[in-house]
Amino acid sequence: MFPKSNIVGIAAEQDPRWQAVALRDRNFDGHFYYCVKTTGVYCRPSCAARLAKPMNVSFFASIDDAERAGFRPCKRCKPNEPALAVQHAAKIAKICRVIETASEIPSLDEMGRKAGLSAYHFHRLFKAVTGVTPRAYAIAHRAKRIRDKLAKPGTTVKAAIYDASFNSSGRFYETANAVLGMTPTDYRAGGANTQIRFAIGECSLGSILVARSERGVCAILMGNDPGALARDLQDRFPHAELIGGDADFEALVAKVVGFVEAQSLGLDLPLDVRGTAFQLRVWQALREIPAGSKASYAAIAKRIGAPKSVRAVAGACAANAIAVAIPCHRVVRNDGALGGYRWGVARKRALLARETAR
Repeated sequence: MFPKSNIVGIAAEQDPRWQAVALRDRNFDGHFYYCVKTTGVYCRPSCAARLAKPMNVSFFASIDDAERAGFRPCKRCKPNEPALAVQHAAKIAKICRVIETASEIPSLDEMGRKAGLSAYHFHRLFKAVTGVTPRAYAIAHRAKRIRDKLAKPGTTVKAAIYDASFNSSGRFYETANAVLGMTPTDYRAGGANTQIRFAIGECSLGSILVARSERGVCAILMGNDPGALARDLQDRFPHAELIGGDADFEALVAKVVGFVEAQSLGLDLPLDVRGTAFQLRVWQALREIPAGSKASYAAIAKRIGAPKSVRAVAGACAANAIAVAIPCHRVVRNDGALGGYRWGVARKRALLARETAR
């Protein structure tokens, strides 16, 4: 906890906040403000203005404290206005609502105009805030809408398509496999007429099930009971045709097992990843954590532009059904504790230990 103002008798460079100012660390913006007596202004820690001499600097916990002391806001970093990152997040949130309610995916130029930015700048900013491109966000949101509509009892496929804002059923059917991984009718039937090949092998962490649809690997499950793993897969696709793997598929399982044992080998397999737009953003962020590294749930929430969604990030990690390839085991609590893991904390600890050792 930072003090409310300068500690009497301690120079600014001895105050722990000075380091944040010297590094222009944005992580401390909003936690305190620094004032420069020679200019009479107060700034954010990240202000890009020329660094003041420590002897002329004092610190305050709030804008009100700084202004009561007679300082005025810096015209460069504008500390009395929302931070630039907050402004950007608000703009992108507004466009996300536009995407979610549009009958057609808006063009990049149109979305840029609504955000008051060039198409190029908007595209970069959208991906930086959400973790995905505008088009990927739109596709993921549509996928969720059509899945939700098809899941409602009594809803016809045609009604679901139009309720999900597809103006043309023909246009939807052109992309149905990419959106649902199967036809809408098969999806409503819980994966009927869909073939999923699977096999169960053994690794140093216990039993491991690998399942693959036509699109790619759709599940990597770990546990102690092979039968329970098979039942878990069947619950996910209750009406799909589950086919035991042949010799070629056994080679795929061996490749996945090898990846579990030595993740530095990499796993260049297509993945059939299905989830909500939010879950897809979280899972993509997880895939960007290097082997041997860890990130907190809060850090992931911040990375995808939703810093207050720490619980939702944890939920997305728990919903991940593709172990190791989507490395939710690399996410820990803020205090460094391992937290939970769908396949057991002992496996999480073992995976992290292996990655660190390598």
